[in-house]
Amino acid sequence: MSAATGGRTVRPRRTGGATRVGRFGAAPSRVTAAIVLVVIGLVFAVPLVALAQFTFRQGTDGSLTLAHYTALVDPVNAATYQPVFDGLGASLLIALITVAIVLLVLLPAQIITALRYPRLRRVLEFVCIVPITVPVVVLVVGFIPVYQVVAQVFGSDAWTLSFAIGIIALPFAFRPIAAAITAMDMSVLSEAARSLGASWWTVTWRVLLPNLRRGITAACFLTITVVLGEYTLASFLSRTTFQTALLLVQSTDPYVAAIFSLAALVFGFVLLVLIGRVGSRRRAPKESA
Repeated sequence: MSAATGGRTVRPRRTGGATRVGRFGAAPSRVTAAIVLVVIGLVFAVPLVALAQFTFRQGTDGSLTLAHYTALVDPVNAATYQPVFDGLGASLLIALITVAIVLLVLLPAQIITALRYPRLRRVLEFVCIVPITVPVVVLVVGFIPVYQVVAQVFGSDAWTLSFAIGIIALPFAFRPIAAAITAMDMSVLSEAARSLGASWWTVTWRVLLPNLRRGITAACFLTITVVLGEYTLASFLSRTTFQTALLLVQSTDPYVAAIFSLAALVFGFVLLVLIGRVGSRRRAPKESA
């Protein structure tokens, strides 16, 4: 129904049904969004497909073969490819120690700051974000005299890079945990648990950490990705890691370097997918009464 008042037609507002929200700004259409996604997908997919095709190539005649993959498990080539496996083992050890640094140093610092010293949150955020603003080459210049002392105390093994890579990984590990802390009211949850007689250990282990699980897992996965892709620190500090070993083997067999590079990219992609999936719980749709 409508009523005429003064030459104008006034339509009553609908009281039931869903409210239609207006669109603000220049929102792209579905066709435009699809075109943008396709273009971005091609930008990422074409180099990866070319790299995968290169790993199967036989010489320059364009034929495809699995010989480069079978050569990896051939005992005859064990000495040639051993640096890659040694570097991969060193990078995995560095990743393990770096993740431990994140869990035992960064995570408690963020939880304590959120609960006890909220005014220092900006200071902690600034300290953790600063390494991403400084080029790695500049950081290496400062790390060189420090690692002269580290080599005398702990030796010159590759695992000592975890101290330096831990600093580089701080921005990537800080953000997911900070987002998880912001999404929950830690003070209310901790005070409620304490009022019920729970100790601080119980509050942390049974209340806070389960709610921070997704952020913690994302921080660990991103830290592992940073460690596996780090080259500059290992190169300037003369340590053998996965990336430096690939460069060394590439001079003798470029195919194996391409195979391991492709595997590292796929591994990183899988980790990013897991970041989006982990911690999400499927909820059964509620039946309408």
